[in-house]
Amino acid sequence: MSVQQRIGSLKARHADLEDQIAEESNRPLPDTTRLQRLKRDKLKLKEEMEKLADGAAVH
Repeated sequence: MSVQQRIGSLKARHADLEDQIAEESNRPLPDTTRLQRLKRDKLKLKEEMEKLADGAAVH
């Protein structure tokens, strides 16, 4: 898998997490533990995408 394909895959997962966060936030009684986990996972994906993009820009 190329770096660009990996970044694309991460972007898709990031968007999915964003949807899940919005869905959970809009529930009458959101599960705050789940929201924290989803947000943490989303941040990790963002950081990984940035690292990959920075590495790809160097080469």
